[in-house]
Amino acid sequence: MVHQNKTFTGINYAEKRLEDREFINCEFINCDFSGSDLSNNDFVNCHFKHCNFSMAVVTGTGFSDVTFTGCKILGIDFSSCNKFMFSFHFEQSHLDYSIFYGTKLKKTKFTDCSLKETDFEGADLTSSVFHNCDLSGATFVRSVLEKADFRTARNFSFDPSVNKMKQAKFSALNLAGLLNQYNLNIDYGDQ
Repeated sequence: MVHQNKTFTGINYAEKRLEDREFINCEFINCDFSGSDLSNNDFVNCHFKHCNFSMAVVTGTGFSDVTFTGCKILGIDFSSCNKFMFSFHFEQSHLDYSIFYGTKLKKTKFTDCSLKETDFEGADLTSSVFHNCDLSGATFVRSVLEKADFRTARNFSFDPSVNKMKQAKFSALNLAGLLNQYNLNIDYGDQ
């Protein structure tokens, strides 16, 4: 079933299974997808505003040019999504404990997001932007971070020797997150 140019407001999909659907140019406002099974559905050029996706299952789900604004997206395993339909933009959203293991997230923008304990191991984040994001406990191992922008990100910690980081961008004030593995005592002056 194909849904095109529709707006869905306040729909409760919690703990339900959505099957064989394709959503094109749709908008979802204040919808609850928590614990739902969205496997093998496709979302193309859709915008989710203030929706809850906590613990939703997205195996084989396609997300192409999808924007999440003000959403709660806790514990989602994005590594199981359709790899051929996989492009996002996240704004003011909570993606804590989510998994992007081995995914291709080139040029993805994370703006004002919480990404605590998020797994980016093996992810390709080339030219991605983490604007004003909290990366406390986020995992970056064997990740491609080339040209990624961390200038306004905070609380990140990763080892440059196990990630590809050519031309990644950092602020002089947040470089400590690249040195944690050396157990240094960094003095910030008058703090």
